[in-house]
Amino acid sequence: MTLNPGQVEQTSPNFEELRTQHQDHERRLEVLKQQARLTPEEEMEEKRLKKLKLHLKDQMERLRRAAS
Repeated sequence: MTLNPGQVEQTSPNFEELRTQHQDHERRLEVLKQQARLTPEEEMEEKRLKKLKLHLKDQMERLRRAAS
């Protein structure tokens, strides 16, 4: 059975989990962006979150490709 890319989001719990994590990281990054100045720890967190978001996006894209 071949799924189209729109169906992978609906049928894959793993995809939904990845998307939720991606959104959580995005929300935290928005909070950090609103601060006038970041502490060194927050700067490290920001870099880590950006890398994690990119990794999650890559994983989601792999799932989409596998479904098509």
